[in-house]
Amino acid sequence: MPRSNRPRRPVSGKGSGSGRAGAGKKGGQDVPELDLERARAGIARRETAPDGEWMVRTMTAKNAEKTYICPECSTAVLPGVAHLVVWKDDHLFGAAAGLAERRHWHTNCWMSRSYRYR
Repeated sequence: MPRSNRPRRPVSGKGSGSGRAGAGKKGGQDVPELDLERARAGIARRETAPDGEWMVRTMTAKNAEKTYICPECSTAVLPGVAHLVVWKDDHLFGAAAGLAERRHWHTNCWMSRSYRYR
């Protein structure tokens, strides 16, 4: 049986004449505004380098709450400093092991890192 393309009538006492009351809202509540900084920070990107496949996630200054040691320069990545969280995607023991061995890098250290084997 073909679908009807005619607009449906609202049930008596519910909705307006157009049947579109509150169309942009869920349950009559305002939709929260999208936080683009948070959305960008949560997405990991894949990078290919001579030393393997890496997953790289940006950590914003707002979300950086702990102190870490950068593996390249051996100095502290302080709270409130934007940096990168990096882990090996093609880890010998699987993706979970690579994620467990993730490290926090200064952005400049990651971009200018040397590819020597450690």
